[in-house]
Amino acid sequence: MTEELSGPTTGLQIDVQETRGSGPLLSVDNLSVDFRTADGTVHAVRGVSYEVSAGETLGIVGESGSGKSVTSLAVMGLLAKSAKVTGSARFRGTELIGANDRAMSAIRGRNIAMIFQDPMTSLDPVYKIGVQIAETLRVHDKSISRKAARARAIELLKIVGIPNAEDRVDNYPHEFSGGMRQRVVIAIAMANNPDVIIADEPTTALDVTVQATVLEAIKAAQRETGAALVLITHDLGIIAGMADRVMVMYSGRAVEVGSVDDIFYRPRMPYTVGLLNSLPRLDTDGRERLTPIIGTPPSLLRPPPGCPFAPRCPMHIAACDTAEPDLAAVDGTDPHWAACIRSGELAGKDTGEAGEVFPAGSADATLPAATGTGAAETAPHSQQPDNIQWKTP
Repeated sequence: MTEELSGPTTGLQIDVQETRGSGPLLSVDNLSVDFRTADGTVHAVRGVSYEVSAGETLGIVGESGSGKSVTSLAVMGLLAKSAKVTGSARFRGTELIGANDRAMSAIRGRNIAMIFQDPMTSLDPVYKIGVQIAETLRVHDKSISRKAARARAIELLKIVGIPNAEDRVDNYPHEFSGGMRQRVVIAIAMANNPDVIIADEPTTALDVTVQATVLEAIKAAQRETGAALVLITHDLGIIAGMADRVMVMYSGRAVEVGSVDDIFYRPRMPYTVGLLNSLPRLDTDGRERLTPIIGTPPSLLRPPPGCPFAPRCPMHIAACDTAEPDLAAVDGTDPHWAACIRSGELAGKDTGEAGEVFPAGSADATLPAATGTGAAETAPHSQQPDNIQWKTP
């Protein structure tokens, strides 16, 4: 069946299927977002493309300011009017970029749902939790009664792990902890069995125990709805446990795309290598050095010529400054792309071996040589940081 979502200037026609097809549900092609400021134009997103199919999880990672959230907000039509969005974002083959707000409002929450980063600002503080979940249901289904909507709200709270759901449904957002509020937001996102769920940093500022419960709630939402999931996060550990494919973003564009195994075990972009080796690993004895990525991302107001990662890259050569490299296919068991003219030099190296391209920092020299010996006890005084006052008992 075909459903028309009409508006004052732009109408959408979406093929509503009882069963999801095998093709991609959401296809983003060459998406770019510019913001006009008094100082010039900020190129926040530059030519991002990806696809995600039913039941699949795409992880998007990168430093703050890399364009992860802006990309998803552009797809949802939630950016300010000052943003200039070009390119394409197609849901079931229907173009979303340029659709008016009335048409997009019919899609948001029903076909594409979003879990925002801060649940406290996502929830209305003056309405009870159950009322907000029921509103999400009734705005897209006029036939559902208040009683049925309340029953569905209680069911959703149980699915995401809220204890005593029959009583908590009448609580206000401030009566929940941060992790509980995030679960409520997940319940709202899955209320209408959406085709696509976009989770934007859903575990930010939560401790690891609460993170685990929130992630399990997201998995439950995906199992319940069969939706495609776009997971945006800084945490590579979350990506390793949740995602099927990974897109690494830097300076507003994708710099490496591949399966989880490709990204974690066969990285071919120095930036990806730096991200992976800047985190401590549980499968080591704790004395391996971490890889620092020196410097900060470039200004998106005036990007440098050539590769944007070149000023911070340990493999930088003069040719890196001539032109910005495009994503190019590299070897791998699955489709694997990297935007680096020297990616071939990382071929055949695992994450640890590839990390050796980054120079050792001054703190690396203080790593203990034997188990059980602290760095401060074994390192010569000349290697100790000058800004630390060492005190004796």
